[in-house]
Amino acid sequence: MDFSRIAPAAFRAVFGVESYAQSQVDHTLLHLIKVRASMVNECSFCVDMHTTDALKDGETTQRLFGLAAWTESPFYDERERAALALTDAVTLLGRGGVPDDVWDAAVAQFGDEGTAHVLLAIGMINLWNRLMIATRKLPEVTG
Repeated sequence: MDFSRIAPAAFRAVFGVESYAQSQVDHTLLHLIKVRASMVNECSFCVDMHTTDALKDGETTQRLFGLAAWTESPFYDERERAALALTDAVTLLGRGGVPDDVWDAAVAQFGDEGTAHVLLAIGMINLWNRLMIATRKLPEVTG
């Protein structure tokens, strides 16, 4: 199913929120959030799209590959680590919600408003992942 063709008004509405999130979160950080959540959700379409976009914007392969084991990788600063921890907690949201230490670290790095924007970006990529997985959207094979 091509969601954008079947429900174009809904697609435009979702993309509107996506555009807002993109305007509020640093693009380097946004790429990391999108790739990490897509890895956790096993969305091959989104992993392919967002790693390609990140590479075009100057991200390194080392940092992109490192996202698979970011907690053990030395490639990310404290700000990025706070965002990645929040990404994992929200993407794998359980009954207890986001752990206090993860939330507190995000607020310490981004403040309340910045954390809200990071949270929105995380929510958006999780929505996109679910839409692409549910509609069985796959990346194009190249090369």
